[in-house]
Amino acid sequence: MTREVLILIADDDAGHARLIEKNLQRIGLHNPIQRFANGQEVLDFLFCRGTGSKRAKDTPYLLLLDIRMPRVDGVEVLRQVKADPELRKLPVIMLTTTDDPREVSRCHGLGCSNYIVKPVDYEKFSEAVKQLGLFISLVQVPDLNGIAAG
Repeated sequence: MTREVLILIADDDAGHARLIEKNLQRIGLHNPIQRFANGQEVLDFLFCRGTGSKRAKDTPYLLLLDIRMPRVDGVEVLRQVKADPELRKLPVIMLTTTDDPREVSRCHGLGCSNYIVKPVDYEKFSEAVKQLGLFISLVQVPDLNGIAAG
């Protein structure tokens, strides 16, 4: 049985997050989306801590993660997720304005699935998100309890 992938967007820029959502929907990707404004919020969700919402064990997730965020940055979120035996299966796509080759290498070394630089230009950003949406629509994402979703 295929279950719908829940897309997690961790980005402190509300405008970028809205653009990502809108462009994913524009290409026909209507997966549920949950947004987090900082790294601590997404960590609390994934590790089932605090008082906010928490991840479900039987739901497949895909995380779109910005690097530059308040409280806990995206690189630290990635490090913690990939260090956890259960969460390490979570596909994490870095979606950030940082194009420093050292950051790209560092994130891949920590286990990110992909690294996409957000273009500054609106049209180019929209096109990049469309391409990302096509990628998401094709990728097989494992449940965190081991059952694949597509």
